[in-house]
Amino acid sequence: MSQKKEKLFSDFTAPSKQEWLDKIEVDLKGADFQKRLVWRTNEGFNVQPFYMKEDLEGCPSVNALPGEFPFVRGNKKDNNIWYVRQNIAVEDLKSANAKALDILNKGVDSLCFQLKPEMVTKENIATLMNGIKAECIEVNFCTCPKKCVELAQILVAYYKEQGYDMTKCVGSINFDPIHAIMTRGADKSDLIKMGAELIATLKELPKYRCISVNSVALVDAGCYIYQELGYALAWGNEYLQQMVDAGVEPTEAACRIKFNMGVSVNYFMEIAKFRAARMLWAQIVKQYEPKCDCACKMNVCANTTSFNQTVFDSYVNLLRSQTESMSAALANVDSIVVTPFDKPYEVPTEFAERIARNQQLLLKEEAHFDKIVDVAGGSYYVENLTKSIAEQAWKLFLETEATGGFLKATLDSKVQEDICETNAARHAAAAKRKEFMLGTNQFPNFTEVSEGKKPITCKCCCHTDGEKCETGIKVLDFSRMASDFEALRLKTESAAKQPVAFMLTIGNLAMRQARAQFSCNFLAAAGYKVVDNLGFKTIEEGVEAAMKANADIVVLCSSDDEYAEYAVPAFKALDNRAIFIVAGAPACMEDLQKEGIENFIHVRSNQLDTLKSLNEKMGI
Repeated sequence: MSQKKEKLFSDFTAPSKQEWLDKIEVDLKGADFQKRLVWRTNEGFNVQPFYMKEDLEGCPSVNALPGEFPFVRGNKKDNNIWYVRQNIAVEDLKSANAKALDILNKGVDSLCFQLKPEMVTKENIATLMNGIKAECIEVNFCTCPKKCVELAQILVAYYKEQGYDMTKCVGSINFDPIHAIMTRGADKSDLIKMGAELIATLKELPKYRCISVNSVALVDAGCYIYQELGYALAWGNEYLQQMVDAGVEPTEAACRIKFNMGVSVNYFMEIAKFRAARMLWAQIVKQYEPKCDCACKMNVCANTTSFNQTVFDSYVNLLRSQTESMSAALANVDSIVVTPFDKPYEVPTEFAERIARNQQLLLKEEAHFDKIVDVAGGSYYVENLTKSIAEQAWKLFLETEATGGFLKATLDSKVQEDICETNAARHAAAAKRKEFMLGTNQFPNFTEVSEGKKPITCKCCCHTDGEKCETGIKVLDFSRMASDFEALRLKTESAAKQPVAFMLTIGNLAMRQARAQFSCNFLAAAGYKVVDNLGFKTIEEGVEAAMKANADIVVLCSSDDEYAEYAVPAFKALDNRAIFIVAGAPACMEDLQKEGIENFIHVRSNQLDTLKSLNEKMGI
């Protein structure tokens, strides 16, 4: 057998970047490269249609290794094991304990007990933790910031009584007074000083983190990716500085901070975000001169967002959260919480929670994501995204620091106003279908009805989302992107009769079919019954069929050229017996408007406003 080794593709010369650009220019046939192929992101930078090795020059992570400073490639060197976490809202202690023991046998290895303040007692914690081996899993707690020190004291005493090896107990206590400022408008800044006492109380539990950065709230409020990262860094730095100023040694302070971050459906951007987050946080902590680089590791629990979840076609939420959890897993986070698909309209059922757990187990047990370290490392695309997101987030971080830091920015409502502005912009984009929500403003389920499902309003605030409370501090707006469409559709369902939208298809076969499909999707988003057709030979035939179908809306679907011939006769034949719509924006639109035709739907239409207007015309 020949021992000769040949290099694969040695006979081929790799094309240069300019050669690729020249080829693309030919294929575009004169079209503008920047407009056709370059993507301008919400994060404020451009994404090119292709990247090459030379584009890695200047990327800070190229020469980094997994498990080494600045940890852009992950905190671990030989695996990607993360905690599968499930949160438990405690209403009854014994029931919560039974649920915890049950799900620990179903793949969960991280719990988070959400406790009411009055539940924080020695006896209650003993009941809650009965049978749970804290040395073997991660145990997290969330309660009122005022009760966190007392909770820490109880936990330390309880773990000692159980004879645990305190160095093996992993978990966290969610102490985050700034979160209350942004979500409830309550000035809890005076509680931050308790953080130093909390850290001291947990001294015997070295793997317990207790100062939390809950930037998942920003994601649930609809922020852009760079905003979450930039503000999360400023948020963490605020706490780190406050703890150091209170006398906590920098290494100890940094090792006690936990980031509970959100993850949205933008797959590759989210992978890049977490990589950039570790890199930037490591640089921030390094400035405090910790005793070792281990203190520079960012501990992240990723939570799939509720902002893009929907009430209608809710099983699509599974697709969203699966993509989100994949991003988080591939980005090497420390733990993941998958939000159950039914959260927008009910307290998650046992079935929904089971599916949420299995989404992570699928990634571990079948996709083997826990066996790989920084699988995205070296990808020309992801490395450039990491660099670009880092630059935008760092710019926001510096701007926040320059104005007095994150605490001041939240007390002055600057952070909340920035995020609320983004929330409003994304709602506006959804209204115009510039942001697609599958099953809501794009490809809705034509036959679905709510069957009693109603959106659950946010319970984290005591007032209207996005407004100011008595303190004058503005709060985050947690209205989901689909909420406006859901309210419209539920209003349509409450009508005495379901409106019927009839497609009067005529003329050019390809154009009438395309426009009928577009119009059906456009109008079904309001809950209308849509009736498509194969085509009519004459306008009179189509109008007659529409009247037999008891149509409330008739949509003329044809080609732009043919509208000059068909639109006016169809409008007159209908004679105000139904709302008349032309599908498209033909060149003859002004002429048609002069004839009394008012309604046109096309890709540039504001879908939400159009549907609201149609409802008003029908008295809904």
